[in-house]
Amino acid sequence: MKKASELFRTVHNPDGPDLTTVNRKIIEKDGLYFKDIDGSGEFRDFDDWRLPPEERAASYVKELTTDEKIGQLFSSDWHMGKDAQDPSKLDETGILDEGVFVKKNIFGEQHLPGTTDLLTKIWARHLIFRPAVTTEEMTDFFNQLHAVAESCDHFVPVQCLSNSRNENGEVVFGMNDGSGSFATWPGTLGIAAAQLGELSADGVERDKYLSTAQKEDTGSFAVVDRFAECIRREWNAVGLRKGYMYMADVVTDPRWQRTYGTFGECPELIEAVFERIIPRIQGSKAGITDSGVAMTIKHFPGGGARENGFDPHYKAGQWNVYQTEGSLAAYHLPPFTAAIRNNASSIMPYYSKPSGEKSAPQRDLNGELLPLTPQGFAYNHTFIQDVLRNRMGFKGYINSDTGIVHNMSWGVEALDIPERIAYALNNGVDLIGGMFDVEDAKTALRRTAEGYYDTHAVPEGFTREELEVTEDTIDKAVTRTLSELFALGMFENPYRSVAEAVATVSHTESDRADAAAAHRKSVVLLKNNGVKLSPETFRGRRIYAECFMKNAENAAAATASLRRTLAARAEAAGFALCEDPAEADFAFFFVTPSSGAYFNATPGYLELDLCDGKVVPDVDEAGKPTANTHLETTVADMQRLTETAAAVHKAGGRVFASLNVTLAWMPGNLERIADVLTCGFDTYPEAVLDIFLGLCKPSGKLPLTLPAGDAVLAVNSDGVCVSPNDVPGFDKDLYLPDSLKDENGKGYAYRDSAGNYYTFGFGL
Repeated sequence: MKKASELFRTVHNPDGPDLTTVNRKIIEKDGLYFKDIDGSGEFRDFDDWRLPPEERAASYVKELTTDEKIGQLFSSDWHMGKDAQDPSKLDETGILDEGVFVKKNIFGEQHLPGTTDLLTKIWARHLIFRPAVTTEEMTDFFNQLHAVAESCDHFVPVQCLSNSRNENGEVVFGMNDGSGSFATWPGTLGIAAAQLGELSADGVERDKYLSTAQKEDTGSFAVVDRFAECIRREWNAVGLRKGYMYMADVVTDPRWQRTYGTFGECPELIEAVFERIIPRIQGSKAGITDSGVAMTIKHFPGGGARENGFDPHYKAGQWNVYQTEGSLAAYHLPPFTAAIRNNASSIMPYYSKPSGEKSAPQRDLNGELLPLTPQGFAYNHTFIQDVLRNRMGFKGYINSDTGIVHNMSWGVEALDIPERIAYALNNGVDLIGGMFDVEDAKTALRRTAEGYYDTHAVPEGFTREELEVTEDTIDKAVTRTLSELFALGMFENPYRSVAEAVATVSHTESDRADAAAAHRKSVVLLKNNGVKLSPETFRGRRIYAECFMKNAENAAAATASLRRTLAARAEAAGFALCEDPAEADFAFFFVTPSSGAYFNATPGYLELDLCDGKVVPDVDEAGKPTANTHLETTVADMQRLTETAAAVHKAGGRVFASLNVTLAWMPGNLERIADVLTCGFDTYPEAVLDIFLGLCKPSGKLPLTLPAGDAVLAVNSDGVCVSPNDVPGFDKDLYLPDSLKDENGKGYAYRDSAGNYYTFGFGL
């Protein structure tokens, strides 16, 4: 059987969008062509692409059945036929899995039907797409989903959502699941580092970033501009039209596991980045266009204010703590103003809930005092309705984070799942991430119709009205998500040509060149103890190279790859490799630490030291340190690395070290043994080698501060950190005790042997 990619036809409008369809009727009116969206055979107002998306959505939602609308309230991850649990249960094209699927993850377990039944019976229309696959496979899959959707009486295209896919890095579920398919840039911290380098070259001060970003004629933001434009082209080419990206969170606690998905710790820089990337990815400052990709900006009102780094995927991390008066408005809310100004399609609230007990008074951007109601932000009326919508003016829709009605229902645990769904919808959530909880939503609606709370108690702390969901509330939510689909042109033109997708993604050399340049620009030179970074330095010399990671087996594989890369360069560059570090003129060490595991609590605080077998305290259920201890390793063989560096130095050689920064590591154990120290941010080793070998000049600047050591992150017996969790690294010295500061009044940032502080914006 032919695939939808081979079957769809294109109808060209003389003055309007192309229409693509497999089997939908095309209506001619006023010399133009329109798609018969509802299958009635008649031209209706929602068929008319000349009308505003919001108007079409409001009209079309009235035509949909209740079951069709309820199916559109949820998003959850889905898979391709190639990943089927039973490979014999594929559709005739081999693209879709039609077997019963058992899905089990940290959010719960579901037994789901095959893909066609998922779309035609459950009426799911928002699928989270995680696989790392080829351009052809992606395009075929998305096309096939639309063909199934077109077989329904009422056509609604299938919106596949994805986490970011254009950054290098470890593949992590829920972060960068599918990296490698598209042009691959450094991690977002690396984008920030490269962009800071360009801004610094122009002499732009921190408080001027935003005004610079708003000047359309400036070339200072070329890195983020090209990054965004690459994303829009590639994603649109394959038909991937929605991204759970990017993070506007400001890193204020360095132990937060999700640091590596941010643009760092500077609110002004992050705001400026979003001022540029949102219109370039979505298509315009006014909002999404039919050539754009819709964005979900996360995690409102800022996930970086972690309590000692604990992550809200588990119980200890359920709180956002604002110890410093005014920190919410000063640091965490400003980046989201750029999302609102540039009409971001949707915003994702964080799982966590604010702690009034542990926080100082906080105000919004208008100076109004905020009640810190201890409910997860997706359920929090104050933050979603009062602050985000009414005061900040957000007009898009709210997409909850994954799992809020299951394991991460912080502050509403007393409610059952139907009640949580109703409560979230009533407080402004339009799309609930996690599982296809369609039956529970139907239960919530049925309870309302049948007067459930006439005979059942309303859980304490809630009202009946908050837990009853009406058809009007569902209509409002679905109208918002339909508006996005209409604005993207997905009703008119959902299908994509595989050949054109391949040509755009695989053969756009300028995108790959821009990405490679960003890798080189992202490298930050932290230290250089008198070594001339020039090709002449290495001619006729011997180089020893080794990689160090938390996993020794992975380190060995990375070492073999690094040596192959150097060997390919050796003859032309005039140097040789050696196996014995004691015989080396230069040693290149690539250090990639790792700490903790995403989704899982660690026995203690997330370790930031570069260490192997370090004794550290456990924490109790309240997050306070205990007398018990455990061992932490972030870099296996760290002692051997130190000894190897000593052997190089003893023989008169020089040590080059590259630190991969995914968290704000304490760099002391590496800096002390390095003559040249750089850091990258999931930066390709080839780019670092270009800096080491003097093939290009370093220009990156630190997007976040690297802490001095354990003393500035010490947590007392009450669970309070000596440096506040809600303040960025560049301002933490304002709150440190004098006993931790040096003669310059500085203490938080690491100070190297040359006297340089590794604080935000630093780079030689």
